Amino acid sequence: MISLIVAYTKNRIIGNNGIIPCKIKGEQTRFKELTTGNVVIMGRRSYEEIGKPLPNRTTIVISTTKKFDTENCKTVTSLSEALQLAGERDVYISGGNCVYEEALPLVDRMYITEIDADIEGDTFFPTFNEQDFTKVTVKIVAGDIPYSYITYTRK
Repeated sequence: MISLIVAYTKNRIIGNNGIIPCKIKGEQTRFKELTTGNVVIMGRRSYEEIGKPLPNRTTIVISTTKKFDTENCKTVTSLSEALQLAGERDVYISGGNCVYEEALPLVDRMYITEIDADIEGDTFFPTFNEQDFTKVTVKIVAGDIPYSYITYTRK
């Protein structure tokens, strides 16, 4: 299964100057729970923000300019090459914008954290046709910055 996982604001911001613009308590726990034991595919800038391979996951970085090859981390030059390397294992696409945009037509499921705030940024999550998916609100979390866990499953 090919899934996509992302957190974005009301104005669809996913990044600002190469970093995630807001850290929300509990949100990274969901990422870890979903992706542990699976394959995570991300672009170079997303990987450089994290700075290391994710524990207990296979990390595949898409880059044409740098190479990251360590234990549980490989570099490829395209999304198709990353998916081929992943084989039959469950895959989670985790950024950034260009990788999300290319992956949207391929994903079976999207795990989206919708952050109830407008935050400044320079990187946006691409729009998609919601009619292609069944939308389920999994959880609504109140707090300083409220957010909702939404799952979209391709029809």
